[in-house]
Amino acid sequence: MDKKSSKKVLDESAKMLPNFSLLKNPPQNATPMYEMISKLLKKPDLYKELKQNSIKMAEKFIPKCKEEIKKSNNPFLTSTKIAVAGNVIDLASEVRFDLKDELAKVLKTNFSIDDTDKLYERLKKSEILVYLADNAGENVFDKLYIETLKDIFKDIEVYYFVRSAPIINDITYDELKNDSINDIATLIDSGNKTPGLVIEDLKDEAKELFYKADCIISKGMGNFECLSENNQFPIYYLLKIKCSVVAKELKRELGDIICKSSKR
Repeated sequence: MDKKSSKKVLDESAKMLPNFSLLKNPPQNATPMYEMISKLLKKPDLYKELKQNSIKMAEKFIPKCKEEIKKSNNPFLTSTKIAVAGNVIDLASEVRFDLKDELAKVLKTNFSIDDTDKLYERLKKSEILVYLADNAGENVFDKLYIETLKDIFKDIEVYYFVRSAPIINDITYDELKNDSINDIATLIDSGNKTPGLVIEDLKDEAKELFYKADCIISKGMGNFECLSENNQFPIYYLLKIKCSVVAKELKRELGDIICKSSKR
């Protein structure tokens, strides 16, 4: 942006801060601000070009990732780590990570919170898996992960929840409605326009699936921020810690990778 536009965005954002509710989580508070910025700049999808570039960049790494999974002694663990590595594609995080570097080192990195065994056992007895998507580009690694899960757990049905409208760099229904992920999962327009899943805002179909899911995989910090205080659902959080607030909440360090069950 030019300096004048940038100043306008900052001024209008500052006016909104006093109205932020302490009863709402960060993604809920952030949404009206992003909507204001979109309206101010006359740009409905603020990160459209960056999202497209993120997807193209991610696709370049898939052949190597497939090779790693194929030669792995534990394809489930390897594919889970690759899925989490994809979570570094985040344009709203406190710190930035390089995707190439993360993919190179993630297979040698242990989960700081490691409930992968619990996730595996849960998936073994699951028929309905709800998978909560996060960022554009990350969806490419999610697709590879879902392919691996369906190869291991033959009878599982996967429902891939995405945002209803552009918000930061989250992947949306319109961006994936013609994507090949539809060949392996049922794409669900969640009804959410927040950068994190808010249960009460789900569309009826999405809410019904969410409540009857045998297992829910939640990608990223936004979904974690929205759902972490709710332990009534069988949620498994897959994420990389990219902000100090989430690090403090999880009692872990920036950069750690997490596979955490909602039920301790």
